[in-house]
Formats: sequence, structure tokens, C-alpha cells
Amino acid sequence: MGSKQIAQETFDDAVQENITEFEMEPEEAVREAVQQFEAQGVDLSNIVKAVRPPASENGQRQKHQILLSLESLGRAVAEQDLAQLPGQLSSFAVQCKEQLAFRCLAAQNGASPALTLAGIRCVRHACLKHEQNRQDLVKAGVLPLLAGAITQHGGSAEVVRTAASALRVMTFDDDIRVPFGHAHDHAKMIVLENDGLRVLIEAAKAFTGNSGVLSELCATLSRLSVRNEFCQDIVDLGGLNLMVTLLADCMEHPDVVKQVLSAIRAVAGNDDVKDAIVDAGATDLIVLAISHHLGNPQICEQGCAALCMLALRKPENCSVIMEGGGALAALQAMKAHPREVAVQ
Repeated sequence: MGSKQIAQETFDDAVQENITEFEMEPEEAVREAVQQFEAQGVDLSNIVKAVRPPASENGQRQKHQILLSLESLGRAVAEQDLAQLPGQLSSFAVQCKEQLAFRCLAAQNGASPALTLAGIRCVRHACLKHEQNRQDLVKAGVLPLLAGAITQHGGSAEVVRTAASALRVMTFDDDIRVPFGHAHDHAKMIVLENDGLRVLIEAAKAFTGNSGVLSELCATLSRLSVRNEFCQDIVDLGGLNLMVTLLADCMEHPDVVKQVLSAIRAVAGNDDVKDAIVDAGATDLIVLAISHHLGNPQICEQGCAALCMLALRKPENCSVIMEGGGALAALQAMKAHPREVAVQ
């Protein structure tokens, strides 16, 4: 086998030349191109040895079938067409199993992020309100795959956002058909066995301008703050500084504000972290968030709950909150949303 390689486009051009210049039949044109390149010592193991479909009416050259299948899969992923997605994935998988060359060509055209995103969305959909599916997928090893997707595709906002969301779904207890779920166990596995806190915090640093990704990452961090030491780990890994920065910089993005407040509320379950939050100046930002988004009941709820957690068992924090206008902000929130039980 030769050591030299060529691009798929080069091979396709040679086949097309055999057809147009030498009037060969398609199959003969492919055989001739293969013989020509192999005689030159070219390794064709990564080349799809087939004729492209005929050009379209506007003269544009068509793509190989594996790329057409990849495009169909990509559309299903982009449109979140869950009815079409399983079939598209299955069809694409069958083609990829046929030849190494198909897999190479697909990979060269962005198959990895698209496939990863498609798989994650299927996992997330299957696990919503379905405890047995969650447990089965966790036993099958889905958690390291989800965490790994965030790390491996750290430059893809959609993959990071969707993978974080899928991890969060694994910590839900939303299936009314079962008396007890494994939400707490799954959260511990994500943190202890898959370095989930570090993965999420590092991912957030790459998307400081993307409110959708940041909201999802903060929401997932909230769900993982299930043990005292996990709350402290978030601080030690730089998560608290990140949250405070996000709250200050993203005040105009209510989705980010709500999730950051929820995350602060969650990590404040640790008494030592309470002090760190207050020392970081977060109380003033929480009060500002409530006042700035007074018409948003969810932000008011999370903001007041965060202040409540910071004050719990901490008289000195109560003084800081009072001096910063926390009590007045909470009162304004209650007046603004008299029918919202969670705010009251």
C-alpha cells in the first residue's frame, strides 16, 4: 500500500475527467482513476471510489451520498426534529459501517460535532421524566460521554449547551411513576467520577458572551451542589468568581441572571461559602438584580432565596444584607408579585 494520499476532490476530478474527456462509462472511469493513482503509489483507503450524482440543473456538482445523509442529519439536529432524528442517525450509521472511506469523508466535513449533538439530544429527550431510562443510560456509561463531549467540543456552543443540559436532566427527579429516583447519586457520579464541576466551570470561561450557554452551565452547577464539599469545590475551582463576574457583566440578560442567582443560592448551602459569597461583594449584585428585574418573578424568587440562604445562621451577613438594601428589595419584590407564592 502506498504512503502518499490525495484529497477526495482530486479523485473526483480525475473520475469526472475520464467521463467528459475520454467518454468513459461511470464505472469504467472510477476503475481507471483507481488504477492511475495506485500506479503512482497513492493510498486510496480514505477515498470514496464512486461517481458523484449528476450535476443539478444550475450546474452545481452534487455531493457523495454519505455527505447528503450527513446534511439531512444536520438539518434534523438543527431543527430539533426528534421524529426524524433516530432514523437519520440509523441511516448514517449504516453507511459509515460500510467503508472506512465513508467515515473519513464524513469526518472531514464536520460529522463529529453533528453526530455528537444528535446523540446528546436523543439522550436528553429519552431521559426527561423517565427515571428508568436515566438509570439504564448511566449504567451504560453515558455520564463520561456527556462530560467528554463538553471537553472535546469546547469550541461548539451548541454541543456544550446541550451536553450540560443533558447532564442536568440526569439529576432530575421528575418521574411520577417511581417513588424514589437516583438524582442525588447521579449528581455525585458526575462530580466525583467525571470531574463535572471543573468541566463545567472551564467550559463557561470560553463563552463569556453567550448567554444561552452560560445559563445552562450555571443551571447544571446548581443541580450538582448537593454536598457541602461540592459547594466548596466550586469556589476553589473559580466558580464563585465566575458567577459574580457573570452577574455583574450580564445584568441585562435575565436568563443568565436567574440561573446565576440559583447557583449562588445552591452553593450558599455551605456556611463557609456563605462568607466567601459576601466577601466577594455578591450581596450588592443580588440586590441590584432584584431591583433591576423587579417585574420578573423568577429572578425575584431566586434573588430573595439567595439572600435568605446567605443570612441563614449568619447574623453578620444579615447586617451586610440590611445595609445593602436587601430587606427593601425583598419587600419591593413581594409587593410587585402578590400572587406569586414562591416570591412571598
